[in-house]
Amino acid sequence: MFKINENYLKLPGSYLFSTIGKKVAAFTKDNPDKEIIRLGIGDVTQPLAPAIIEALHSAVDDMAHAETFHGYAPDLGYDFLREAIVKNDYEPRGCQITADEVFVSDGAKCDSSNIQEIFSADSKIAVCDPVYPVYVDSNVMAGRTGTYDAKTETWSDVIYMPCTAANDFVPELPKETPDLIYLCYPNNPTGATLTKNQLQEWVDYANKNGSVIIYDAAYEAYISQENVPHSIYECTGARTCAIELRSFSKNAGFTGTRLGFTVIPKELKCGDVSLHALWARRHGTKYNGAPYIVQKAGEAVYSERGKAQLREQVAYYMKNAAVIREGLAEAGYQASGGIDAPYIWMQTPGGMSSWEFFDYLLEKANVVGTPGSGFGPSGEGCFRLTAFGTYENTLAAMERIRKL
Repeated sequence: MFKINENYLKLPGSYLFSTIGKKVAAFTKDNPDKEIIRLGIGDVTQPLAPAIIEALHSAVDDMAHAETFHGYAPDLGYDFLREAIVKNDYEPRGCQITADEVFVSDGAKCDSSNIQEIFSADSKIAVCDPVYPVYVDSNVMAGRTGTYDAKTETWSDVIYMPCTAANDFVPELPKETPDLIYLCYPNNPTGATLTKNQLQEWVDYANKNGSVIIYDAAYEAYISQENVPHSIYECTGARTCAIELRSFSKNAGFTGTRLGFTVIPKELKCGDVSLHALWARRHGTKYNGAPYIVQKAGEAVYSERGKAQLREQVAYYMKNAAVIREGLAEAGYQASGGIDAPYIWMQTPGGMSSWEFFDYLLEKANVVGTPGSGFGPSGEGCFRLTAFGTYENTLAAMERIRKL
C-alpha cells in the first residue's frame, strides 16, 4: 500500500494567505454591500509596462513562424536573458557573476522552496523571525524542523533569529551554528534592511562556520538608501557562501506572468562537490524553464524604456508606502518600514493579537492586512500592510483607519 510523506502532516493549519482568503470570502458573503480594500497579499496592481507588453506580442509572433519558433527552453534559461541580468543587475554593482551562474525559473517563491532539496536532510536551518513563511514550511516538508510547539509556535530544530523593534529588526549572529541561513532583505514582512557592513558580517560568519546563506533579494528594486546593498555579492567572500534569489514579480509586475532566477557561484562547494552543478542537475531533471515568451518579456525589463517605466512603477508603490506610514503615524500607531520596501510593519493596538486585529480591521474598516504571527512567533502583536494597492484605495484605507 502506498504511503504519504508524513512531514506534510506536521504543517500547522493552512497556508497563511489561504487562511486570509477564506476569512475575506466569508466576510464578503455575509456583507455583500461592503467595499473591501486589500492591503494584505503582496500582489501588484499596476499593469505590465508598455515595453514588456510589446516584447510579449513580438515573442508570440515569433512562435507563429517555423524559423523563429521556440520549444523547450535551455535548462539554465536563454542566453539573451541571463546575459541581460548579469549586465544590468550585477556588473554595475561590481559583482563578479557570470551568465552561466544564473538559473532562470518561474519565480523566487518556487526557488526559495525548492533550493533546500540539494542539501542534506539533517541540515540545521536558521531563519529571521518574522519572515516569509515558505522558508520554514518547505523545510518542514523535507523533515528538517523537528517537532512543533503550538504554544510557542516554534519548531524544535529551527534556529530563530528575532528581528523586532528592540534590535532595530537586525538579527544577531546565531550562537548555535546553522548549516543553512535564510536572509530576506529588504525584509518581508518588516520592510527592514541591512547595511553593507552588517551584511558583510553575515558573509564572514558563514565562511568562518561553513554555512550557506540563502539570500532572498526579491525586493531589491525598492532600496533607496545608498549604504544598503542590492545584492549579497557586493560583499567580499560571498561567492563561496551565498545563493541569491531574485524575482521579476515585485519590480516588474510578473506575479501573473511568473519569472525569476537564482544565482549559484561556481566557487560555492561542499568539499569537492559543486552546489552549482547540483542545482544544474536538479534544474535539468525537474524543470523545463520559463517559456520563451516570458523570458523575452524579462529581457525587455532591462531595455532603457523598460527600466524607465519600471522606475515609475516602483515610485508609485513607494508613494503608497509613504501614505500608509504617515497615515498610521497620524492615527497614533507605531509603524516602521516603507522606506526601502513596499511593506509597513505596525504594532497592533490595545494588546490585540495579530489575528484579532485582522478581524477588527476587516469588520470595522473593511481593510485587509496580514497578521504578523503568520510570519513567525516574533510577529505576534504586529501587522503588515502592503503598498501594492492602488493610490486611491491606499488613501481611502488610511482614511478609514483614522476614523476607527
